[in-house]
Amino acid sequence: MGYKKSLQTILLGDPVRMKILHAVQALELTDGWIGAGFVRDAVWDHLHGYVQSPVSGDVDVVWFDSENCSPELDRVLEDRLKQQIPSLDWSVKNQARMHLRNGDHPYTSTGDALLYWPETATAVAVRLGPEGLDITAPYGLSDLFELRLRPTPVFEREKLDSFKQRVGTKRWVERYPKLQLNIST
Repeated sequence: MGYKKSLQTILLGDPVRMKILHAVQALELTDGWIGAGFVRDAVWDHLHGYVQSPVSGDVDVVWFDSENCSPELDRVLEDRLKQQIPSLDWSVKNQARMHLRNGDHPYTSTGDALLYWPETATAVAVRLGPEGLDITAPYGLSDLFELRLRPTPVFEREKLDSFKQRVGTKRWVERYPKLQLNIST
């Protein structure tokens, strides 16, 4: 089975994550996705033989609309999601403005913004579409499924120290002992 099909099987078989995907779908966001740990942890838990774990940390909802960039709108969307599923820590970010915080060139879409995320295995997002589960992964799914933890090209160079600090803070190597940390020097 290919990585895309495997990811669909893992997420579609997880009732908690499906409830979250439906909640985000109901917002009808422009270029809206759920990414980062929501996807990564589900796959790494599965590959480590862990039982379906609860969604931990925040749920990263990313979308792109250059006409509606106010942080206040993101907070309104977070509140709407909190009303649906209050037990989760929602993080909604319009990627049309996030380049300013990250010191990058302006992003053109959510998929483009994923190119600037720290790890290749985290730069994956999903959403419910008309044909089922849509996946966007600018670096592919091989690092995610082959348990390779490595920086994206931007973090490989200018932001390598941030990547290393993140790996230490998140404690992924301890939590997921099969991970292979790949850092070029």
